[in-house]
Amino acid sequence: MSSYLSRCHSCRVERGCFMVYDRTNYMGNQYFMRRGEYADYMSMMGMSDCIRSCRMIPMYRGSYRMRIYERENFGGQMYEMMDDCDNIMDRYRMSNCMSCHVMDGHWLMYEQPHYRGRMMYMRPGEYRSFMNMGNMRFMSMRRIMDSYY
Repeated sequence: MSSYLSRCHSCRVERGCFMVYDRTNYMGNQYFMRRGEYADYMSMMGMSDCIRSCRMIPMYRGSYRMRIYERENFGGQMYEMMDDCDNIMDRYRMSNCMSCHVMDGHWLMYEQPHYRGRMMYMRPGEYRSFMNMGNMRFMSMRRIMDSYY
Protein backbone atom coordinates (compact mmCIF):
# COMPACT_ATOMS: atom_id res chain seq x y z
CA MET A 1 0.00 0.00 0.00
CA SER A 2 2.98 2.32 0.40
CA SER A 3 2.98 2.91 -3.36
CA TYR A 4 -0.52 4.44 -2.99
CA LEU A 5 -0.32 6.12 0.41
CA SER A 6 2.57 7.26 2.54
CA ARG A 7 0.58 6.53 5.72
CA CYS A 8 -2.75 4.90 6.47
CA HIS A 9 -4.05 5.31 10.01
CA SER A 10 -7.77 4.76 9.53
CA CYS A 11 -10.09 2.87 7.22
CA ARG A 12 -13.67 1.92 6.53
CA VAL A 13 -14.70 -1.57 5.48
CA GLU A 14 -17.89 -1.36 3.45
CA ARG A 15 -18.18 -5.04 2.48
CA GLY A 16 -16.34 -8.22 3.25
CA CYS A 17 -13.54 -9.09 5.63
CA PHE A 18 -9.88 -8.16 5.44
CA MET A 19 -6.61 -8.88 7.16
CA VAL A 20 -4.41 -5.81 7.48
CA TYR A 21 -0.69 -5.95 8.19
CA ASP A 22 1.73 -3.47 9.70
CA ARG A 23 4.49 -4.48 7.23
CA THR A 24 4.60 -4.79 3.45
CA ASN A 25 4.08 -8.08 1.60
CA TYR A 26 1.55 -9.40 4.17
CA MET A 27 4.15 -9.55 6.93
CA GLY A 28 4.21 -8.41 10.54
CA ASN A 29 1.30 -8.20 12.94
CA GLN A 30 -2.09 -9.05 11.49
CA TYR A 31 -5.47 -7.56 12.33
CA PHE A 32 -8.90 -8.82 11.29
CA MET A 33 -11.36 -6.22 10.02
CA ARG A 34 -14.97 -6.66 9.06
CA ARG A 35 -17.65 -4.17 8.06
CA GLY A 36 -17.32 -0.96 10.03
CA GLU A 37 -15.32 2.20 10.52
CA TYR A 38 -11.91 2.20 12.12
CA ALA A 39 -11.20 5.89 12.72
CA ASP A 40 -8.20 5.37 14.99
CA TYR A 41 -7.72 1.63 15.03
CA MET A 42 -3.98 1.99 15.70
CA SER A 43 -4.42 2.89 19.36
CA MET A 44 -7.34 0.47 19.68
CA MET A 45 -5.36 -2.48 18.29
CA GLY A 46 -1.91 -1.45 19.45
CA MET A 47 -0.59 -1.27 15.91
CA SER A 48 2.95 0.05 15.87
CA ASP A 49 2.94 2.25 12.78
CA CYS A 50 0.23 1.99 10.12
CA ILE A 51 -1.33 -0.33 7.55
CA ARG A 52 1.31 -1.38 5.03
CA SER A 53 -0.57 -4.18 3.23
CA CYS A 54 -4.00 -5.80 3.25
CA ARG A 55 -5.66 -8.95 1.95
CA MET A 56 -9.33 -9.65 1.29
CA ILE A 57 -10.67 -12.82 2.90
CA PRO A 58 -12.92 -14.65 0.44
CA MET A 59 -16.45 -15.41 1.57
CA TYR A 60 -16.83 -19.08 2.43
CA ARG A 61 -20.07 -20.95 3.21
CA GLY A 62 -19.02 -24.60 3.35
CA SER A 63 -17.94 -26.82 6.20
CA TYR A 64 -14.90 -26.06 8.36
CA ARG A 65 -12.17 -28.55 9.13
CA MET A 66 -8.66 -28.16 10.50
CA ARG A 67 -6.18 -30.55 12.09
CA ILE A 68 -3.87 -29.17 14.76
CA TYR A 69 -0.66 -30.88 15.90
CA GLU A 70 1.40 -30.41 19.03
CA ARG A 71 4.72 -30.59 17.14
CA GLU A 72 6.20 -29.29 13.92
CA ASN A 73 5.81 -31.27 10.68
CA PHE A 74 2.47 -32.70 11.83
CA GLY A 75 4.04 -34.58 14.73
CA GLY A 76 2.74 -35.52 18.16
CA GLN A 77 -0.89 -35.49 19.20
CA MET A 78 -3.40 -34.52 16.49
CA TYR A 79 -6.91 -33.17 16.93
CA GLU A 80 -9.42 -32.42 14.22
CA MET A 81 -11.53 -29.31 14.68
CA MET A 82 -14.75 -28.30 12.98
CA ASP A 83 -15.81 -25.47 15.27
CA ASP A 84 -14.30 -22.67 17.35
CA CYS A 85 -12.04 -23.50 20.28
CA ASP A 86 -11.48 -20.86 22.93
CA ASN A 87 -8.75 -22.82 24.74
CA ILE A 88 -6.87 -25.86 23.38
CA MET A 89 -5.42 -26.59 26.82
CA ASP A 90 -8.87 -26.96 28.38
CA ARG A 91 -10.47 -28.81 25.46
CA TYR A 92 -7.66 -31.12 24.35
CA ARG A 93 -5.13 -30.96 27.22
CA MET A 94 -2.74 -29.69 24.58
CA SER A 95 -0.09 -27.20 25.73
CA ASN A 96 1.37 -26.52 22.28
CA CYS A 97 0.13 -26.24 18.73
CA MET A 98 3.15 -26.12 16.42
CA SER A 99 1.65 -27.08 13.02
CA CYS A 100 -1.73 -27.44 11.34
CA HIS A 101 -3.49 -28.50 8.18
CA VAL A 102 -6.47 -26.36 7.18
CA MET A 103 -8.63 -28.55 4.98
CA ASP A 104 -11.82 -26.46 4.76
CA GLY A 105 -12.68 -22.88 5.56
CA HIS A 106 -10.79 -19.82 6.73
CA TRP A 107 -9.63 -19.52 10.36
CA LEU A 108 -8.13 -17.04 12.79
CA MET A 109 -5.65 -18.46 15.27
CA TYR A 110 -4.76 -16.52 18.44
CA GLU A 111 -1.69 -16.75 20.64
CA GLN A 112 -3.73 -16.62 23.88
CA PRO A 113 -6.87 -18.41 25.07
CA HIS A 114 -10.27 -16.78 24.59
CA TYR A 115 -9.32 -15.22 21.23
CA ARG A 116 -6.82 -12.73 22.63
CA GLY A 117 -3.33 -11.61 21.69
CA ARG A 118 -1.73 -11.60 18.27
CA MET A 119 -3.63 -13.41 15.55
CA MET A 120 -2.81 -15.22 12.34
CA TYR A 121 -5.06 -15.76 9.33
CA MET A 122 -5.06 -19.36 8.06
CA ARG A 123 -6.51 -20.27 4.70
CA PRO A 124 -6.67 -23.83 3.32
CA GLY A 125 -3.22 -25.37 3.16
CA GLU A 126 -0.49 -27.09 5.16
CA TYR A 127 1.41 -25.15 7.81
CA ARG A 128 4.31 -27.40 8.82
CA SER A 129 5.92 -25.04 11.31
CA PHE A 130 4.89 -21.92 13.17
CA MET A 131 8.55 -21.19 14.00
CA ASN A 132 8.88 -19.18 10.76
CA MET A 133 5.71 -17.22 11.63
CA GLY A 134 7.25 -15.18 14.41
CA ASN A 135 7.54 -18.22 16.69
CA MET A 136 3.92 -17.85 17.77
CA ARG A 137 2.16 -20.38 19.98
CA PHE A 138 -1.53 -20.66 19.23
CA MET A 139 -3.95 -21.33 22.08
CA SER A 140 -7.37 -20.56 20.52
CA MET A 141 -8.91 -20.79 17.06
CA ARG A 142 -12.01 -19.27 15.47
CA ARG A 143 -13.73 -19.81 12.12
CA ILE A 144 -14.29 -16.79 9.88
CA MET A 145 -18.01 -17.23 9.30
CA ASP A 146 -20.32 -15.60 6.78
CA SER A 147 -22.00 -13.76 9.68
CA TYR A 148 -18.90 -11.52 9.77
CA TYR A 149 -19.64 -10.23 6.24
